[in-house]
Amino acid sequence: MIRIAAVGDIHMGPDSQGVLRPAFETLPDCADVLLLAGDLTRHGTPEEARVVAREVKDLGVPVVAVLGNHDHHDEQPDEVTAILQDGGVQVLEGQETVLDCGRGRVGVAGTKGFCGGFAGRNAGEFGEPLMKEFVRYTRRCADGLRTALERLDEQGCDARIALTHFSPVPDTLAGEPLEIYPFLGSYLLAEAIDTAGADLAVHGHAHAGTEHGMTSGGVRVRNVAQPVIGRAFHVYHLQVPERVPTGTPAESAG
Repeated sequence: MIRIAAVGDIHMGPDSQGVLRPAFETLPDCADVLLLAGDLTRHGTPEEARVVAREVKDLGVPVVAVLGNHDHHDEQPDEVTAILQDGGVQVLEGQETVLDCGRGRVGVAGTKGFCGGFAGRNAGEFGEPLMKEFVRYTRRCADGLRTALERLDEQGCDARIALTHFSPVPDTLAGEPLEIYPFLGSYLLAEAIDTAGADLAVHGHAHAGTEHGMTSGGVRVRNVAQPVIGRAFHVYHLQVPERVPTGTPAESAG
């Protein structure tokens, strides 16, 4: 079993230093990696990013993250990324990383993603240049995720995980007002995941949503926004088969 701890939307600020650290320090006993699904800060300031970096530094397990919309609010995402990386966090945007967890090789491909809606109720690349760019930005995020997952497939990982902030499916938005679904995710992310293949997709962003969902291609999707999971993190177990080329890992719990 590969044990995947994940949480998003922790929204840390100067007054929250140390709140999650006691729980995070238990990670070596129960998980092989910690995934952070964006919105790690409240307003995306360097000060808030330093709080997050201290919270997850030297935990004894690898920490992999994507940024969220809150982490972009102060328009300093590069600075936020640099601070997190200085704290030992791998921050992905259209990139991938392979971690040897001892129990197996797990690959993580990540992007913040963006919005636009879901099949049948989605924005299109038509009309004003601003509208076209809105959709094209989402498509670029999805293309980066797909390419990163494909690179992982070439590296012989025992499990591949898609890590995003915005949701790839509407299932995990259940509980949110229908009117804001288009601003919570995009079907293009799910298309990328299904095209390239993955064993688990993890996202945040939808605070009033639902934990469990699935892409049309059968990939399990989990909304790990902290208000949804109601804890410091949740652990998912991925079954690692014997090293047979045709084997496909499958989630066994969570």
